[in-house]
Amino acid sequence: NSRQRIVNIFSGKTNEKLVPVQEITEIVSIQGFVSKPEFAKKSRGEQFFFVNNRYIKSGYLHHAIMAAYEGLLKDGCQPSYFLYLDVPPHTIDINIHPTKTEIKFDDEHALYAILRSSIKHSLGQFNVAPVLDFDRDANLDTPYEYKNKDASYPTIQVDGNYNPFSDEKPSKPSYASSSDSFRSKRTETASWESLYVGLKNDTETIVENTEIHFESEEVTASLFDDSEVEKVVNKTYQIHKKYIVNPIKSGMVIVDQQRAHQRVLYEQFLTNMTIHQAASQQLLFPLNLFFSKNELELISELKIALANTGFVFEAEAEDHIVISGIPVNVTESEVSIVLEQLLSDLQDGIPENSFSQNDSIAKSMAKSLAVKTGTYLTEKEQENLVNGLFACKDPNVSPFQKPTFITMRVEDLDKKFSI
Repeated sequence: NSRQRIVNIFSGKTNEKLVPVQEITEIVSIQGFVSKPEFAKKSRGEQFFFVNNRYIKSGYLHHAIMAAYEGLLKDGCQPSYFLYLDVPPHTIDINIHPTKTEIKFDDEHALYAILRSSIKHSLGQFNVAPVLDFDRDANLDTPYEYKNKDASYPTIQVDGNYNPFSDEKPSKPSYASSSDSFRSKRTETASWESLYVGLKNDTETIVENTEIHFESEEVTASLFDDSEVEKVVNKTYQIHKKYIVNPIKSGMVIVDQQRAHQRVLYEQFLTNMTIHQAASQQLLFPLNLFFSKNELELISELKIALANTGFVFEAEAEDHIVISGIPVNVTESEVSIVLEQLLSDLQDGIPENSFSQNDSIAKSMAKSLAVKTGTYLTEKEQENLVNGLFACKDPNVSPFQKPTFITMRVEDLDKKFSI
């Protein structure tokens, strides 16, 4: 069947990731499988539409699937899907693209709604998406600590000496207590002062015969140290979690944080792969990552270059690899994202903007691991990023030939203000 074919092509672990989809209407019949949200990937390699057994590409139908997954996916992740759509032949036009991979549907809006609802229904049916329980009691649950606790009667305190017909005025304990406290403090103070009675005259004599020198100039110098003044001048600022502004003598430098970090990481990875091997951090528990046969073959080709960046491959099986060490600047949760992005970038060979395999690997890893636009950076992180950028061999552009920073002179600002 189709499920078995999908598992054979990709990997054995694909079976547990799939959720079946089936919907039959007058407009379209839908059959196939979608992946569970937790198995979504950064790449879009495992996404297939078949209309009347013909492979097609459709951004419109892809948008319907993404709408069905709304609220279930991490940022930037894509679900896998293998969907077969059967529609009446007279309701489609396959002659809108030379490669015959794009189709025009007569009733796209209805098809969009049916596809979206059928996938949402399947995700809910197999307990992937949260469902609403309308049979639940509307009352709030009883807190755990009170659930099995016996009821207790409230205690009532009565003053037996109270007489509403008495002429005596109630005492004011608060004032009395405060006055007693004040008197006790005065007594305690007097007791402590008596300890210093004999020392008073001696102390005055010592002070009169002692010359006190004030080093006012040195104190002032320490308060306004040159290094501190320079530090204030070079303070960095983050704007809209995207740009870093750094004042300089002639004006200011505005750095694109994502492109700058790409440049820093790119040169680090390229140096590690070509000059010396990078350090690696050992994992307490090795990672098992599952890939298709084609992906495993590509990883095998890249193993030496990846090892130079800090990856340690412990074993390799038919459908997965075991990683026991990762680069120091990569977290455990980022490993699968980095490798999936790398496989996606190199699946069709070395890209045109790269001149070698090592260059392609360095660019792909830098793109995956670089700090993204919208990420807050502390002042220390901003300074480290700016210093790291200008320590690069080519700080002017990112690995993808995009400018990393611009400069604005004071004269330019004066012109803006018509000075």
